[in-house]
Amino acid sequence: MSFLTISHLKKSFGATTVVHDFNLDIEKGEFISFLGPSGCGKTTVLRMVAGFETPTSGVITIGGKNVVNLKPNQRNIGMVFQAYALFPNMTVAQNVAFGLKVAKKPQAEIDATVHEMLSLIKLDHLAERYPYQLSGGQQQRVALARALATKPQVLLLDEPLSALDAKIRVSLREEIRAIQRKLGITTIFVTHDQEEALSISDRIVVMYEGNAEQVGAPFEIYNQPASRFVASFVGTLNTLDAVVRDAGSGMITVDGKDIAIDRTRLNGHKTGDKISLAVRPEAVSLGEATDKRETTLDGKINSVHFLGSVIRIRASLGENTVSFDTFNNPSAPPPSPGENVKVSLAAKDLLVLGH
Repeated sequence: MSFLTISHLKKSFGATTVVHDFNLDIEKGEFISFLGPSGCGKTTVLRMVAGFETPTSGVITIGGKNVVNLKPNQRNIGMVFQAYALFPNMTVAQNVAFGLKVAKKPQAEIDATVHEMLSLIKLDHLAERYPYQLSGGQQQRVALARALATKPQVLLLDEPLSALDAKIRVSLREEIRAIQRKLGITTIFVTHDQEEALSISDRIVVMYEGNAEQVGAPFEIYNQPASRFVASFVGTLNTLDAVVRDAGSGMITVDGKDIAIDRTRLNGHKTGDKISLAVRPEAVSLGEATDKRETTLDGKINSVHFLGSVIRIRASLGENTVSFDTFNNPSAPPPSPGENVKVSLAAKDLLVLGH
């Protein structure tokens, strides 16, 4: 039985519905990310779980208890916002202690918990500093410690890293995940950053226009997208125009070359149908195919972009254009724009896109 259940959740503001029949089961201790573009409804769902928004309809249960009619402070939930929302007139220790004081916990318990939380986030040496004396990453760690101090049963994180520098974001998301694993706390993390979601989640809910487009493990979301939107939003994607030459055998034609795929992946398309294929950049290789299961296509280099450890190449393949990566090798410089090349790909890496 799931620990946190969202059933048929709907939210409308006037005539505009921003969340449509949203359903999700979350296991105890699971780390779930809501991933999607701005305006997709991910923060609205989070705010309904927290109690800051009232659902138009639907049920939210935590530990088997319906919390829809409970106030935020009655749900035993910790929340961290994008804006750290620390009290500027309080020290780090006082900020962490705030929820415990509101709950009228004994002073000895407050002191012990504050020490425990500051040790957890490795900021116990800054206990007497004020927020303005901290970096952005340190302030967000304090906000996390404050949210965890009351021992909530659910932790909600609303784009907590988006205001931080890139390197700090990477290190802090790893810290958040390590702390979450250590405490075993059920967590929902809202982000528009696909790399964040892919790197730290047990499962990802990809949202679009108020709907859950797909729910799955990061590997599944990336490699087996359930819709055209998921395929294009998560990771870089190449799309290729193709024609079904023989649906019975799974034979398709791409730029005049026949490729045999598993016919069950044609999703009901018939012989003669025009289809769209998707292939990730890492599944495309520069050079002739070295495996009989691969296909070689003729290409022409459009552009070459140096990205450090890898080089992103964009090439025309007849009517199609693909991007692919090759490792940076100083002893083997990449091809130049305008150069004719061979490009290979494997049928197993081709995905027939749905709607």
